Amino acid sequence: MKQTKIITAAVLAAAAVPTVAMAVVPAMYEERVARAEEERIVQSPIGGIEGKHWYNYRANVNETQKELSSDLRHASDIEDQRDAWEEYGTELRGERGKYVKAMAKRGYRVPTVYIEGL
Repeated sequence: MKQTKIITAAVLAAAAVPTVAMAVVPAMYEERVARAEEERIVQSPIGGIEGKHWYNYRANVNETQKELSSDLRHASDIEDQRDAWEEYGTELRGERGKYVKAMAKRGYRVPTVYIEGL
């Protein structure tokens, strides 16, 4: 009897595995684009200058992340989710561009690394 329970439990566990693997939903195109923009968020101030432009940029990024969370929570269908992700990616790109442009006007550039021979 005890051996039958162990075998039954193992069969049930094996049967549940495909269900879990099939539950993975591929990310929407808009989400993948927004995640790529997320990776490009400036993590430290350009030129080490922690001025108003840096703090405004960080505040705007945080606000954009909160807005995405709210938009996704209130999304009623797939189109609302797509719009939320698209808006998020666009806002991140815009905020980064404004910050980089403001710092470039002050003479500070975003450091760029080039690797040759790969």
